[in-house]
Amino acid sequence: MLDLIRDLANYERLEPPSSQARRRLVHDIFDSRRLKAFVAYECEGKREGKALGYALYFYTYSSFLARPTLYLEDIFVKEGYRGKGVGKSLFIKCVKEALKNNCGRMEWAVLTWNKNAINFYEKKMKARRLDDWYYYRLERARLLELDRESSKKKEKSSESIEFT
Repeated sequence: MLDLIRDLANYERLEPPSSQARRRLVHDIFDSRRLKAFVAYECEGKREGKALGYALYFYTYSSFLARPTLYLEDIFVKEGYRGKGVGKSLFIKCVKEALKNNCGRMEWAVLTWNKNAINFYEKKMKARRLDDWYYYRLERARLLELDRESSKKKEKSSESIEFT
């Protein structure tokens, strides 16, 4: 699994997970079950052979649908196995998992330069691209900055606010 994630990082031109990140991934997938994964293997008789690809997902929630959402974080197929149905099989496995868990929808993000993936989702899976939403991100360093800033000065408007 970790080798596949490294392969995805190379494909996406990103730094692969550090050794600490790899340990967290193993913990989050296998121990805490915060993340879930499907791994596609080449069948060799009755045993699993070489790993061909994977799908990594977790659940969010839609307050308007009042149902969970399966969020597909990664889907990746090794280069020599693309176009052979492995990606579609992984994707459909996620669709079935979403339905099994009574999800109202399934969501994911695609890099704008990944035309093969965009074509697959839009033409073959008939997925709808969301043009009216922007994705935002706060990196960990900024999360820590905001936390420090808020600890230094208590917001005047929040002095009378309590949380449960």
